[in-house]
Amino acid sequence: MTASHYSHAELGRFREVQQLAYRCAVQVADELHPGVTEKEAAAALGDALRSHGVKQFFHQPFAWFGDRTGFAGIRQPLQFFPTDRRLELGMPAILDVAPVVDGYAADIGYSFACGENPELDRLVDDLEPFRACILEHVERGDTLAEIYRSVEDLLADLGVRNCHRHYPFGVLAHRVYHQPAVPLAQARLLGFGLSAGGGLLAQSVVNRIPLRVRNLVSPLRQGSPFCNTGPGSDAPPEPGLWAFEPHIARGDVGAKWEELLVIEDKRAYWLDDDLPHVRRWHRAPPSAANA
Repeated sequence: MTASHYSHAELGRFREVQQLAYRCAVQVADELHPGVTEKEAAAALGDALRSHGVKQFFHQPFAWFGDRTGFAGIRQPLQFFPTDRRLELGMPAILDVAPVVDGYAADIGYSFACGENPELDRLVDDLEPFRACILEHVERGDTLAEIYRSVEDLLADLGVRNCHRHYPFGVLAHRVYHQPAVPLAQARLLGFGLSAGGGLLAQSVVNRIPLRVRNLVSPLRQGSPFCNTGPGSDAPPEPGLWAFEPHIARGDVGAKWEELLVIEDKRAYWLDDDLPHVRRWHRAPPSAANA
């Protein structure tokens, strides 16, 4: 999987799926209340998406409550899965899901609080400059590793922790592709769709090989699918769709956003400039705040 170029109509389909994912995340967040578990919240998000015709996921819905929003104690893949942690008034929360519709995938993260949480509001403000920072360095032609380090510099300036380094392969961003129709499309591999999970594992091998070595072997002349500091991230991101997901924390509170960036041969831009995380993610779900 190397450079990908999508038509205006195809990008519109990706945008529709991304918007659907955010609408369902907002809907579920608005309906959550103290006492709900992460497992129940994740199941509700999956049900909401399936009610709109989603049958396949790039990765299953995740929900993190309280200090788990800052990945407290999360160091290996199985710990990412939803638990029986119950939502409490004032707790921060994150919903994360990647639906696929007719092969068009999206991957989103939505942060909110069950009632008032001043620290989350502060983190929301801290996250705002990351969108411009990432776009600036992509447009400048920086390598994936340089983009990652620019975000690290901003993290240091803000005095917040880097949580995305705990993601599988330590990624700040990963490629999102049009998913081909395959048998057992609804099967899962460690929470990922079967084809997506297998593809990510295979691509992780490429990410460990420096560009100068990949160029010596024709089948490996492909860009890294991950934005991290691995040897394979020593080249600029290839054209296509990238899901960027800066995830930060301060104390016991974590927050993130995740959305698709379009990278073309001579320009880059965010797929959608009117997403819920920009406008309302820090507001308390009415049903939870009044519980």
